[in-house]
This record gives sequence, C-alpha cells and structure tokens, in this order.
Amino acid sequence: MLNYFKYLPVGQEDESWGLEVLTAGYARIRPNEEYPSREHPGHHYFNWEKGRVLNDCYAVYITSGNGYFQSRQCDPIEIEEGTVMMLYPGEWHRYKPEQSTGWDEYWVGFNGIIMKDLMSRHFFHPSDPLLKIGIQDNLLQIFRDIIDSVKSEKPGYQAQACGAVMYLLGSIHASIRRKNNVSSDNTEVLIGRARMLMLVGMERSVTPEQIADELNVSYSWFRKTFKSVTGLAPGQYILQLKIERAIQLLADPAKSVKEVAYELNFESAFYFSALFKKKLGVSPEQYRARFLRA
Repeated sequence: MLNYFKYLPVGQEDESWGLEVLTAGYARIRPNEEYPSREHPGHHYFNWEKGRVLNDCYAVYITSGNGYFQSRQCDPIEIEEGTVMMLYPGEWHRYKPEQSTGWDEYWVGFNGIIMKDLMSRHFFHPSDPLLKIGIQDNLLQIFRDIIDSVKSEKPGYQAQACGAVMYLLGSIHASIRRKNNVSSDNTEVLIGRARMLMLVGMERSVTPEQIADELNVSYSWFRKTFKSVTGLAPGQYILQLKIERAIQLLADPAKSVKEVAYELNFESAFYFSALFKKKLGVSPEQYRARFLRA
C-alpha cells in the first residue's frame, strides 16, 4: 500500500451524524527518514522538541517498527508494533519512530458528540493514550476500509467512514477487554501476526517462506499450524487476500484490470483474470460490469 493521506471538508449534514471523519492515511517511515513528512498541512505538522496540541481525536496504529511517545498525562515511553496511540483534543503530545527501525502507521482523525460521550464515560481517556492490542489483521483491515472510503469520496462516504470508525473504536475496546481478562495462546498470537504480515505484504508479493522467517519458525511447522488454524495453506490464504483486495480495487472504474493485477503483484493480467474467474465464477470485467450496474 502506497503512502497516502487526505484531509476532509466536513459539512453540517456530516456533523449531524454525531461523528465526522477529518483525515485518514497510511505511511511507511523508513530508517533515518524525516518525520513527520513536511507534506502535511501546517496545523498538523510538528517536531519532537515542541510537540503539538490537536483539536480532534486520532487513532494511530503502529503495525511495524518501534518508536517513542509522550503526552501531558503520559511520561516518555518506548512503543512497539501492535500499539494504538490515542490522541485527544487539547492534549499536548509528541511521538516519533526509532531512527534505526522506522515504522508503519495507519491513522484516522475524527470528532463529534459520540466520541465526546465515550470519553465522558471513560471508555477512552487521555490518561491512557497507549493501547497495546497487538497485531490484528481485522483491525488493520478496518483502517484500510476507512482509507478506501476517503479515497473514493463517493456520495455518503462520510457516513460510511464514520460507521467504520465506530467499528474501529468498538474493536479496540473489545481487544483491550479480552487482553485484560484472558491470556493469549502463543500459537494464536503467532498466527494472528502472520495474517497481519500477509495483509500488509500482499502488494509486495510477500511469500509464506518469508513470513516464516519473520516469525523465526520453520516453514514446515508454520505451514501445518497455519492451515490447522485457518483452514487454508499460507499460499492459498495470500491469494484469497489478493482476490478480496482486487474486488475493492475493481470498484474504481479509473483502474484497468491490468493495473489491478500490477498493483497486487500478479505475474500477469492473464493469470489474475484466470484466478479471479476460478474463485468467483466470473471474469474481472464481468464482475466490474455487474458491480457498477448495481
């Protein structure tokens, strides 16, 4: 997924929903790269020395790498992948990736009476800005869905994105509750991390063998365990993720089938079309025609 961000206008109708999405994006910060990017508007740009104060709420999910965080109610602390940073309105804060590792971050900015109510009931609070929920592919997919909605700007996209934010907040809260009450099985955690790595890496043609190396386990053990948990071999699971992503990309009429195949790193448009038809029973062109007609 290429680096992307967007800041959105909000109208009166959007505000009447009780929750409005103001910005969303994704960035891969490479080792020793400047952070944050100067491409962001001035009211969101900051440096480590001064920090910043925002007027809205943000959820920032670190899916790879390490870094540092500090806020008015949180002493300087090192953060690791699998952490959601919650940034609150009026709360001074600063954060940055470790120079030697960089990090991957997904974020969404939002506000409204619904979030204010959740904060007043202490479901979310500035005194607890770092939520260590681990690597979860379903949570990552919610962020990606929000970004896709924002990119499209189709009629009603604000309401759709707001619904996804509510789902995101509920998922984060549920993850914290589960983590506080049930100890995670190591195998379940490992397979969950594998699924996240596949989701993030499918556009870079990550292989099951590379995933096993990343997890420091043998490929034979990984393949057997992954299939026992998910019902699919790792390679089949990656292909399934690509088909699901292709369905989303085909909804954009500006993208050709060849461009979709290239973006998902299929060896050729012909192979992509054949696999798509095998899985769904129709070609990408036929699926797109039906989708757009609906």
